[in-house]
Amino acid sequence: MEHITQSESECMNYSYADNGKRSHIRNGNIMLTLNATNLDKYTFSNAMAQSVKLGIWEASLNNYIDSIEFVTEDLKAGRKLRMTKSEVLRKQGELFALRHSINLSSDLLDSPDFYWDMDDLERVYQETCSYFNIAKRTRVINEKLNHCVELVSILSAHLSDRHHIRLEWMIIVLIMVEVAFEILHYIDKYFS
Repeated sequence: MEHITQSESECMNYSYADNGKRSHIRNGNIMLTLNATNLDKYTFSNAMAQSVKLGIWEASLNNYIDSIEFVTEDLKAGRKLRMTKSEVLRKQGELFALRHSINLSSDLLDSPDFYWDMDDLERVYQETCSYFNIAKRTRVINEKLNHCVELVSILSAHLSDRHHIRLEWMIIVLIMVEVAFEILHYIDKYFS
């Protein structure tokens, strides 16, 4: 992708709450118990880091969408597409790399394995992810990705069809040349 997001951040205030309560988020603030462990702090940080990563991927996808916006305008207006097969292939590669990062190389679709045996930490992680709307943002970005995949697939199919039509015309021309030679040969043989 041509434009790289240089900076993305999430900031939250934190304070310490009574020992009797568990660490949680209240009114946009992280509330840590006085005896909060480093794992509690890590859990909040981990969810915030997921939100930051998602923000970077959202910006990357928006840049990608901007880079192919002219294609939809060309299709809508019935103009000739201004992309070559290699450019479409490169765009497909960019798209699948982004999709791989979001869906296969991250923990956006489910809680990380780290929390499976620690219910309290998993609850804190889920609460923090919910605060940052990570599940909803992931669904939205996947919908956008699906739309982009469909568009690039249409482009690829169109360019392949154009190539096949060109080959068919070449074959037709070659057959016509062969027929012309046969006619000339026939005329030469029977009328000379």
